[in-house]
Amino acid sequence: MTAATRSYLDHNATSPVRPEVAAAVARALALPGNPSSIHAEGRAARAMLDTARDSVAALVGARPAQVTFTSGGTEAANAVLSGALRRTGRPAPTRLLISATEHPCVSAGHRFSPDAVAVLPVDEAGVLRLDVLRERLADLAGESLLISVHAANNETGVVQPLAEIVALAREHGQALVHSDAVQAVGKVSLDMAAIGLDALTLSGHKFAAPKGVGALVLADGVVLESAFVRGGGQESRLRCGTENLSGVAGMGEAAGLATADRDAEGPRLADLRNALEARVLALAPDAVVFGKGAPRLPNTLSFAVPGLEAATALIAFDLAGVAVSSGSACSSGKVARSATLAAMGVSPAVAAGALRVSFGWNSTDADAARFLTAFERVVSSLYQRRGQAA
Repeated sequence: MTAATRSYLDHNATSPVRPEVAAAVARALALPGNPSSIHAEGRAARAMLDTARDSVAALVGARPAQVTFTSGGTEAANAVLSGALRRTGRPAPTRLLISATEHPCVSAGHRFSPDAVAVLPVDEAGVLRLDVLRERLADLAGESLLISVHAANNETGVVQPLAEIVALAREHGQALVHSDAVQAVGKVSLDMAAIGLDALTLSGHKFAAPKGVGALVLADGVVLESAFVRGGGQESRLRCGTENLSGVAGMGEAAGLATADRDAEGPRLADLRNALEARVLALAPDAVVFGKGAPRLPNTLSFAVPGLEAATALIAFDLAGVAVSSGSACSSGKVARSATLAAMGVSPAVAAGALRVSFGWNSTDADAARFLTAFERVVSSLYQRRGQAA
């Protein structure tokens, strides 16, 4: 089966590289210079690096000097959660507060001791319980804290109330706020300065850049006390070593395209998602849509049909030429129980059937139609078995 006869609907795992991005990567690969060299070839490489930094900064409402390139969102988040983040003139945080639906790069990637970490609950739609956050902040008055809440969930697409979280942190006075914005950046408008975030992390391959490049963005007055990769003087001495110029150039190109297309792409993807969701519910009236009562990314539909196992459905979709996911792609290809759905109070039986469809820049009505054709066959078989069992 060729790529032309398949429909890729797993953009939340990785969005395919756009042609313009591939061309930018090729241009970078053709440059012989090192960005740290002072000769003409080195200056050309430095100019390409600077241009990419400008584009990434513009995508998230930051200044170029605030952007540090990394190998991806996981490395960036690990650096922020190392315990070395602080506001100038203030002590480093001694406690970490995270939501119950964080990506493993946050929930398992920090270096705080277990007794210094508080996991905050979400409601049944997957939104952080602000009342609980307010109570915890009151209990920890006077302590130096780091709050880490993702901008949007990778499985359900549920968008978190970052502005309200930041406002509560400012009331506390000693709390920094980091957001793993990997899923949100490039899909919805996210202005770091306007929201008031202290740190933001992102990954290029989620918005059609190459895999293996990401960024850490720090607000003015917020610093990492020590480098997270030591060596030379690259990336403001925070992440030393020769830069991944081809990856960074691709990320910069993708960031520019995402910025230019965002206002039009958001509604287009929402239309695709909403139409697909309506047909899914028509074909399977007992389907459960996760996060339906909350703000969601425009491209994401996460649902389950009771009695339909995700592993079985994924094989059927793949054979029909449709690539979808059971949730996160960060479990080495395994279909495991979702911590996100468990935190939302979804029963294990329903969660076992969770499927995620995520659209992107090259998604079309034809892709949605191919998915629905395969889905209709899958649920028809399920309902037939139910009827025979009855």
